[in-house]
Amino acid sequence: MAARTPRPRALAGRWTRLDDEHLLDLRFCDLGLRVEGTTLDERVHAVWAELEARELRLKPHVWLSTEWFSPDGIPGVALPFYLAHPRLELLERARMLEVEGGAREECMAILRHECGHCAQHAWRLHRREGWRRIFGNTHRPYPKTYRPNPASQRYVQHLRQYYAQAHPDEDFAETFAVWLTPRSAWRRRYADWPALRKLEYMDELMRSLRGTAPQVRVRRRVEPLAEVRKTLREHYAEKQASYARWRPTVQDRDLQRLFAAEPGRRAEPAERFLRRNRAEIRRLVSRFTGESPFTLETVLADVIARCGALDLRATGNERRLRVDVSLLLTVRTVHFHYSRKNWVAL
Repeated sequence: MAARTPRPRALAGRWTRLDDEHLLDLRFCDLGLRVEGTTLDERVHAVWAELEARELRLKPHVWLSTEWFSPDGIPGVALPFYLAHPRLELLERARMLEVEGGAREECMAILRHECGHCAQHAWRLHRREGWRRIFGNTHRPYPKTYRPNPASQRYVQHLRQYYAQAHPDEDFAETFAVWLTPRSAWRRRYADWPALRKLEYMDELMRSLRGTAPQVRVRRRVEPLAEVRKTLREHYAEKQASYARWRPTVQDRDLQRLFAAEPGRRAEPAERFLRRNRAEIRRLVSRFTGESPFTLETVLADVIARCGALDLRATGNERRLRVDVSLLLTVRTVHFHYSRKNWVAL
């Protein structure tokens, strides 16, 4: 008889000991998570201190939800549930091959970005003529995909995949995050970029808001974890499907250039070589492209399947071959996201 998942009430205080399969069957509202007393709590206080050091009377309220976001019109930040407990970080890494915001530096970068949205909401900055002139129309429809220009110097570069180019609100939030980051040396970093004008406007705007009480003080929480009745299994199924939907492809001819098309007695099958090196290849390509490791894992699964079907073999220097595969996937990923046909998915 198959093992039965314990009831939520019986899990109080001990769901951390469940294996992944049983943990996935729990609902978010049954986890009983809190921000207080966690590593995440310390990072929230750190970004509050950065705002206070700039003499901004902005202290965004935070709550746990299923992902990062700052709701429209609310100067607060929803934080992803998995950062509230090490066991859930392990599950996130197992399901998505990364923990977005798990490292302190990355977490602080995202928090500063979200604080940018909070500043916009708190003082209704998008209503100002100068804001609209510098960043654009906040009411422009929010896209499901966007096609950034990696060479553009009109935008700051903060979060991955040139996120500032997605929408005027993201442009503002990214610019705010660069401005807020201690010792970012943004004047020198962007000295010859048109984006410097945005940073100078940000500096002037934030100075004018010193000591000024926010106009919007709504403390509402959107989709708090305690009210989410979806299971973790349902959440990850949707998230994985979303990440896998928009992915680059690799042509057979490209694989045949890298691997021997004729089977050899001593040559290792290309699919076995890729399975042994998939983690390193995935790491390298993600580092250079900003692509999600889960998306790259899906691409690698496609490549491995094609190498097996074509009976390709790995010959030559292994390190060189690993680099060549990484370069191929990097080129295909960049072309996929920044070509005219395929945009970065949000």
